[in-house]
Amino acid sequence: MGKTKMKRISLALAGLLMGGATVAMAQTKINACGASFPDPIYEKWFADYHTAHPDVQINYVANGSGGGVKGVTDGTVDFGASDAPMSDAELAAATRNGKILHFPTVMGAVIPIYNVSGVTQDLRFSGPTLAGIFLGKITKWNDKLIVADNPGVKLPNEDITVVHRTDGSGTTFVWTDFLSNVSADWKTKVGTGKAVSWPVGLGGAQNSGVAGLVKNTPYSIGYTELIYAVEQKMGYGSVKNAAGDFIKADIASVTEAAAGAAKTMPADFRVSIVNAPGKKSYPISTFTWLLIPSNIPDAAKSKAIHAFLDWMLTEGQKSAPSLTYAPLPATVVVKEKAQLKSLEAPAAAPAKKK
Repeated sequence: MGKTKMKRISLALAGLLMGGATVAMAQTKINACGASFPDPIYEKWFADYHTAHPDVQINYVANGSGGGVKGVTDGTVDFGASDAPMSDAELAAATRNGKILHFPTVMGAVIPIYNVSGVTQDLRFSGPTLAGIFLGKITKWNDKLIVADNPGVKLPNEDITVVHRTDGSGTTFVWTDFLSNVSADWKTKVGTGKAVSWPVGLGGAQNSGVAGLVKNTPYSIGYTELIYAVEQKMGYGSVKNAAGDFIKADIASVTEAAAGAAKTMPADFRVSIVNAPGKKSYPISTFTWLLIPSNIPDAAKSKAIHAFLDWMLTEGQKSAPSLTYAPLPATVVVKEKAQLKSLEAPAAAPAKKK
């Protein structure tokens, strides 16, 4: 046998051995599901963490915040994710593995996206205008209220098509929470929730579904997380904040909205930052949370989840801005690290009798 052939066989065997070692190392598989709002950053984090720690594989399904709450409640996943904090009733129902702890991960913005042919300027929307559109009371793009928000912009005399989420969604919770804050009419007739009874409109699943529908439906308007508009190169509007200024969402304006909340963050981290004070605050901003059981019975998974959360609060934060998410305030990170220490260790397996 020639030296070249021998070398090829040796390399092939080495490759098989290395592949086998990789498979052998990937022993701890963690399953999670939930919010699509932070899915881009979560997918990056889980891939980056696996690269650094090949023995841990976190599989994430972005099936909406409602799916994340249900999954962690039913115990079908190891942890969940939600853009809306769990309610007292939801927490009371989720005691399979101790209580559920909320870990804020990043902050983001929910934005109005639209597809209006011939309009090249960024549109502006006050809260009552958005509420009127999604209530079905404002039906034309050249309605006087939209015109008042956008002086000097030539708006078409075309019907507005509203696009909303069909799944249980934290993005919907944040959007409707804002509308309830700025419109008594909306609060009374529709209210706040991960799923609501929409007065008008077409439905799309998850942020990507809403973004796709708006992109392909002339004269439509919807709402989605900021990165989906950035990735799809879609127009998105500025929104009037509590100080009376029209603000376009970006990392700085989301960080400004969280500044006050960070100082008075409740011990369980369940907080809303919509319509926050501050001249430069973007008014439809939010934290997003991982939902972690306080007692994870599988020792290997418990150790891996602990280690990932610690990594997320430090190294993981560095990659948030590249995907248009705002990193956590330092004061929140400190509080979360304290909560991380409080997570219960799994009970040791009883010693085998000799």
